[in-house]
Amino acid sequence: MPSKKVGVVGCGTMGAGIVQVCAQSGYPVVVSEINQELLNKGLASISTALSRGVERGRLSQEDKDAALGRIKGTTSIKDFADCDLVIEVAIENMEIKKKVFAELDATCPENAILASNTSVLSVTEMAMATRRLDRVVGLHFFNPPPVMQLVEIVRTILVSEETLEFSREFAKSLGKTPVVVPDTPGFIVNRLLLSFILNAIRMLESGVASKEDIDTAITLGLNHPIGPLALADLVGNDIILFMAEGVYQNLSDHQFIAPTLLRRMVSAGQLGRKTGKGFYDYKK
Repeated sequence: MPSKKVGVVGCGTMGAGIVQVCAQSGYPVVVSEINQELLNKGLASISTALSRGVERGRLSQEDKDAALGRIKGTTSIKDFADCDLVIEVAIENMEIKKKVFAELDATCPENAILASNTSVLSVTEMAMATRRLDRVVGLHFFNPPPVMQLVEIVRTILVSEETLEFSREFAKSLGKTPVVVPDTPGFIVNRLLLSFILNAIRMLESGVASKEDIDTAITLGLNHPIGPLALADLVGNDIILFMAEGVYQNLSDHQFIAPTLLRRMVSAGQLGRKTGKGFYDYKK
């Protein structure tokens, strides 16, 4: 299967991680960004991650050089014209994603599979922007892609069994474990995770316990590597709010109503690690 060529739209944190995993697994990869500055930043992050692997003895210098040699960066969607699979990793905005899928549909070979890494949006709606309804699927990787072992394969009501089987084998070729999920808001992991994090925020908001005690109770009581409030800071509180609103809009389930505290923090720019402050202060 590594003879297939993979395309990745977006070279941010998730996109760069997916590119790295594919290149290390033997796939030639072309990755795009909206401008050269963002592309250079993403490619540099991949090189840094691979160098760290060499320093820690997880891969050889030769393996690093070979992986980097399989990666081509571009700012033109035309460079996806010979890809067998293209994974969209654009921001979580449906209109932007539909535009990307329409452009890919017009550019890629007729038999190419188009996939989205969305964590909450409808893959079916994205597929409707194309003329290959049976060859559009969700491939939801987890952050960071080189480390996390799960890939959620999102089954739309239009996708073919051949596309699903290709997706399963592709995920396995990356050393990942695939699970097939319906095209429903939040899929499996984020639907459970959102409820977990939102309830932790409500506990903090209502004064049940301090943020430190909530996170300590979960890390030591449930053996989680990180508490729910620290995890929200890691993911980004704006992302948590966006996902909660998306799931609630589709399910109308009150457990997904975002707490007022979360909304106020996002309005104040307290997004977590990426801004230096969220539930915890990272500037120190």
